[in-house]
Amino acid sequence: MDDEKHSQDLICVCTPTFVTPNTKTNAVLQDWSLRDMPLYYFLNPFDSHLRDFLMQSLWNETQYNPLGQRYWSCVPYLLGEGQAMMYSFAPKSQVDTDIPGVPFGKVPDNYLKDNMVKTLSRKAVEFDLLVQLQTDPHRMPVETATVRWPEELSPFIPAATIRIPKQKFDYPAQVEFTRRLTFNPWHCLHEHRPLGNQSRARRRMYDELSKFRMEMNDTTHVEPTGNEEFGPD
Repeated sequence: MDDEKHSQDLICVCTPTFVTPNTKTNAVLQDWSLRDMPLYYFLNPFDSHLRDFLMQSLWNETQYNPLGQRYWSCVPYLLGEGQAMMYSFAPKSQVDTDIPGVPFGKVPDNYLKDNMVKTLSRKAVEFDLLVQLQTDPHRMPVETATVRWPEELSPFIPAATIRIPKQKFDYPAQVEFTRRLTFNPWHCLHEHRPLGNQSRARRRMYDELSKFRMEMNDTTHVEPTGNEEFGPD
């Protein structure tokens, strides 16, 4: 994309499969969400998606600390021309998981960030970057995002280690910097571009949402370089 030249955005979620199989059904889900009735998308007797509901229910759980959670691409990407893949980030480090107020008290609004701050103030954190190659186009489809690719056909292979160093994680300048970031799966090398109908739709949707957010926050976009420094106030 024209707005970034040097970034590879690896966008993940905490479930191995996507909530909808394709863009058509996703549009239906968004319609029900606008009516504040997203559950009806899954339970509509005339057009039910019970299996998708059960899959998401199996994988949804309370999140304690983003630094200790496994992440999944959910949709395929290229690993060079002619080879589709899924990727995943698996945590390797013990992290802080206490949430004040659980289960009966008032939970802080930013407990996820608080646990990240607490963890990184004490130590570095590592993830394994794992890659799963598509070996069967029927059982490992590109265009249907609710199918989990069988690991017995193609296990995840460790490809790299991601290391997040020990640091102070909540400088005001750092928080302000995050407001200027834009994420899009199409911030990528051509050889590692996303695949599938939902990824094609995400290109424009993510771009429009980012522009809207920047306008509402009265800020501008900046591409990260990796050389940013955030010192004390």
